[in-house]
Amino acid sequence: MASDDPGPERTSRAGRNLSAALIVGIALFAVVVAALFLWPPGVVLLLALLVALGATEVAHALRRVDMNVTVVPAAVGAAAIVLLTYVSALTTAVGPVLRWGVVGLAVIWCLAWRMTRGAQGYARDAAASIFILGYLGILASFAGLTIALPNGQWQLAVAFCCVVASDTGGYILGATLGKHPMAPKISPKKTWEGMAGSVLLASIVGILLTVFVLQMPWWLGLVLAVLMVVFGTLGDLVESLIKRDVGIKDMSSVLPGHGGIMERLDSMLFAMPVAYLVFFAYLWWQISSVL
Repeated sequence: MASDDPGPERTSRAGRNLSAALIVGIALFAVVVAALFLWPPGVVLLLALLVALGATEVAHALRRVDMNVTVVPAAVGAAAIVLLTYVSALTTAVGPVLRWGVVGLAVIWCLAWRMTRGAQGYARDAAASIFILGYLGILASFAGLTIALPNGQWQLAVAFCCVVASDTGGYILGATLGKHPMAPKISPKKTWEGMAGSVLLASIVGILLTVFVLQMPWWLGLVLAVLMVVFGTLGDLVESLIKRDVGIKDMSSVLPGHGGIMERLDSMLFAMPVAYLVFFAYLWWQISSVL
């Protein structure tokens, strides 16, 4: 007689619920891609919200090691940097003033807000708040700069797909063939076999999308894909170091099967500035070759 017990949920090697992770991952991917094509500014608004939530996660994590981060100015300031950097890219006349003005004001806000708690630990706490502004606000703001480029929403979509392909390819080969740890003291489950899977799948996706969607050379797609893998992996390792430093497994449990917002943002944060530079350099090269 068959049992009515469905049995335990399928879990990954990291102990995550695979069904929940798959559903949430597909939903996030669909929302971002749909917004890129239907209303690109909506991606910037969504990213600003995610950055604010991610900044809050990091702030609470740092408080575990006695860093009294000023959560409100750090989270709101990081989100404002993302939003106003995009706006500045659309207004060339005052763009640089607006872009750096919001960064400066966000730093001042963090420094001034912390003053009310006195001198004890002031430098440490203020430095932690400014770290969040740079780590989340400035790095994420390059997504808005990319969207502001000609056909920028398509370019950002391709870069985003490369990062997703890197994560997917790394998981598939890492889970099945992974035997040689890449950074055992930081992330023991990350292997060189997984890295190979990341490069392979991201390269296929990057080349195909660059040629057939962006109408750009195949080699640009290969360069983009490899850089997305390298810098996305670096972003993942940096977040792992932060979690190890404060003694937690995940930043939060807000995303079923994934962990916190930062578990989804970590790779993107490091990949976005590089994607922007790749596409900007190619645009500059095209203009220079015509002139």
